[in-house]
Amino acid sequence: MSDIYSVYADWNPWHGCTKISEGCRHCYVYRQDEQYKSSVESSVVRKTAAFGLPIKRTRNGSYKIPPGKVVFTCFTSDFLLEDADAWRTDAWSMIRQRPDCYFYFFTKRIHRFLECIPADWDDGYDNVMVGCTVENQDRADFRLPIFNQLPIKHKSIIASPLIEQIDISAYLNESIEEVATGGESGVDARPCNYDWILNLRQQCVDKNVPFRFHQTGAFFVKDGKMYRVLRRFQISQAIKAGIDFRIGKYYVPETVNYKWE
Repeated sequence: MSDIYSVYADWNPWHGCTKISEGCRHCYVYRQDEQYKSSVESSVVRKTAAFGLPIKRTRNGSYKIPPGKVVFTCFTSDFLLEDADAWRTDAWSMIRQRPDCYFYFFTKRIHRFLECIPADWDDGYDNVMVGCTVENQDRADFRLPIFNQLPIKHKSIIASPLIEQIDISAYLNESIEEVATGGESGVDARPCNYDWILNLRQQCVDKNVPFRFHQTGAFFVKDGKMYRVLRRFQISQAIKAGIDFRIGKYYVPETVNYKWE
């Protein structure tokens, strides 16, 4: 496996978010802000110094984010957050100026998508992938029917943090390029059961949709036994399970490991 740092870049144009569902209860953004003793509340959304990063250049004139990168976008907030409405037009403009990079964002606010797209969106930008996040059956049944109807060229479903067994089989179709799942991290994390992961994988196999098990989470139940998995092993243990289901060419390179916490 090649170095994952060679294929992705981070772009957090704004920071901070408001909690809207159960998956937000132990939000890693809040936890990290507390860990680093941020002077600003995590619920306060503010534009970052990196706002213009996609179009910034080095002294020799090349882009600071080189061509070909998968750009994890707005991972310390939500790209469709209401508080960022004033800045999003400029963010879309930068994404449009960089067709040589792939911009990937997750959202728990897929119901706002049509309010937040640029005028030239049409059926989607070729270089944008949108991940709809679901954590339980309630949010899956609310968000995924909306998601399936939206004009987006590249779609993924992010079942994370997975806090209960879910059935998304009714929402899996050829427009979904990948389902990725993982448990919750942090000392207060809710347990993730391996049976839920395997069940979700089988749903994907049955519908011929690619599947990725990203991380175990901090508390992982397997064969009826609860395991405490240290943060540094949560991704590697998921990879060791060897249950990813890959089909054909992936929009997101196989060497990329998602950077949610």
